[in-house]
Amino acid sequence: MNSVQKNKRLAYNEGILSIVTNILLFVLKYWAGIVTGSVAIVADAWHTLSDSLSSLVVIVGAKIASKPPDKEHPFGHGRAELVASILIAALLGFVAYEFISDSIAKLNNHKEAVFGTLAISVTVASIIVKEVLAQYAFWAARKSGSSSLRADAYHHRTDAISSVIILVGILIGRYYWWVDGVLGIIVAFMILYAAYEILSESISRLLGEAPDAKLISSLNECADKVSNLDLQIHHVHVHSYGYHKELTCHIYLPKTMTVEQAHDLSDKLETQIRLDLEIVATIHVEPLPTF
Repeated sequence: MNSVQKNKRLAYNEGILSIVTNILLFVLKYWAGIVTGSVAIVADAWHTLSDSLSSLVVIVGAKIASKPPDKEHPFGHGRAELVASILIAALLGFVAYEFISDSIAKLNNHKEAVFGTLAISVTVASIIVKEVLAQYAFWAARKSGSSSLRADAYHHRTDAISSVIILVGILIGRYYWWVDGVLGIIVAFMILYAAYEILSESISRLLGEAPDAKLISSLNECADKVSNLDLQIHHVHVHSYGYHKELTCHIYLPKTMTVEQAHDLSDKLETQIRLDLEIVATIHVEPLPTF
């Protein structure tokens, strides 16, 4: 099984697990919110349901991203994953807006929630389950390098944190009527911040990012494997298409080398980069400057 297939399977497994779990949590939270009259718990229930929608986006994004290159998309369909991340961010923004609207309405109407054992039990269960889902999604994102999986993990983490805040509100809500409405607004701004983080990262990758020090070090290690010359890899550009990456760089070779020798060495280096880093490289040869 190649890396693309492994990444696709990780995304599918995380997405299906997330959808099933979030639907069950939604039913529990919504029921608890209706019984207690809490806008924060009801809003949190819809936030949990939105996780299922975001996970569905992850699955669809992974399926599209794993499609092979074709005539219209010679570099593959990997950037569909970044589009999926942007959709998740937009979904989070919509949920946050609903939270704010409902919470302000409750504050204006001086409505008070009546919490009890049911609300505490459901909220604690939600915190534990959502953090477990977040940890699993973060692990899958690290294994696959998937931005949409990382976005989904942050979505789970945000839901867990919002439930922690609601739990605190439940414990002190009996003393202050306005706690439920204020908590809804706080959770909304937390979700907005998560949406901003996901959106900024996805847009940055779509625009293109400079290669990091770790990649440069890995390229130099590849160069050391194919030649004892100091190739001085420079002018490195990386073009990311999700699971597929293209790289261009320049190397220095002695002026005494023939064209055939220079081609053979650069071809070996391109092969080594593909084997070690799973990146398709195109190398430009320059004559070694004299200083």
